Amino acid sequence: QVHLVESGGGWVQAGGSVRLSCAASGHAIVYYGMGWFRQAPGKEREFAASITWTGGITDYADSVKGRFTISRDNAKNTVYLQMNSLKPEDTAVYYCVGGREGSRRSDDYDYWGQGTQVTVSS
Repeated sequence: QVHLVESGGGWVQAGGSVRLSCAASGHAIVYYGMGWFRQAPGKEREFAASITWTGGITDYADSVKGRFTISRDNAKNTVYLQMNSLKPEDTAVYYCVGGREGSRRSDDYDYWGQGTQVTVSS
């Protein structure tokens, strides 16, 4: 069983940056694909980014490509999401997930964090 805890969310002005962290415990995440999903108010949860267990392959939703960067440090059992050039439409609860590599489907991820709120003001 993997327990995921996100941190780093908060309030930021448009154009600013935020770095989210996801610390895993209970089991090493080294062989899991990891990712981030987000859910904006009144909208469905959506895929944001994923990374393979080696960190060699990353994938991004079109809406965040070029602005967000996902990375991982398996030695620290931690995954990161660097978010730059933030827009008001990036406002959402961000969830760290662990499971199948390279998937954009929420059903393919067995482990979910509790989420961290990111609010971008215009």
